[in-house]
Amino acid sequence: MSPLSDGAKAVLLDVEGTTTPLAFVTKVLFPYVREHLRAHLEQHAASDDYASILERLGREHLASSQRGETPPAWVDGPTHARLASAVAFVEWLMDRDVKSTPLKELQGRIWEDGYRRGALVGQVFPDVPPALRRWNDQSLTLGIFSSGSVLAQRLLFQHSSAGDLTRLLHAFFDTNIGAKIDPDSYRRIAQGLGRPVNTIVFLSDAPRELDAAREAGMPIRLVIRPGNAAFAADHDYVAIHGFDGL
Repeated sequence: MSPLSDGAKAVLLDVEGTTTPLAFVTKVLFPYVREHLRAHLEQHAASDDYASILERLGREHLASSQRGETPPAWVDGPTHARLASAVAFVEWLMDRDVKSTPLKELQGRIWEDGYRRGALVGQVFPDVPPALRRWNDQSLTLGIFSSGSVLAQRLLFQHSSAGDLTRLLHAFFDTNIGAKIDPDSYRRIAQGLGRPVNTIVFLSDAPRELDAAREAGMPIRLVIRPGNAAFAADHDYVAIHGFDGL
């Protein structure tokens, strides 16, 4: 068997800890959101798009409370108090690394401002751009699946330190298609890519995601990068330490 997988027709890539250092997300992107969150909402909250995000955040707050969690209070009005409560709830979700779809959409919009102003530059590991070009030369279909929004994914790769990499990528998927730990998400992605599920190799640093993809029928590879969590020596994943040679 080749390191990538015999019969592979597509590669599906996680982002955080796989194509991109964890530290870029935790030390750059997340702090940027916290710094600009309040001002960004004050500037844009009146638009229909942001009203939809706030409404969904409110529903998520209710669901959290119904599960017995204790998020900060949510206020539906007046506007100033509502925005203050939304900021507190967003920060509460971020503190817990909740994979919230409206949160991820809001983060993507804040990062969009940062990328366009040149305040943010997407980081990728050095072996990522040549691997993307190599896989394109091999006529492999390339997709991204991240808990970050599709907008956030596109921005990171478009404004990367290696230039615009989006031309090398064919599809982007976020949690609108399903949770990353749900096998059905990977079956839907296979349909979206137009490839049999067993011909799509999923590369990720997250065991629960790998388990879900494997249950769906995808070949998987555990990506071990500097800064990623340590793994027990007796795990049963095929491990790779980068994309060179794939």
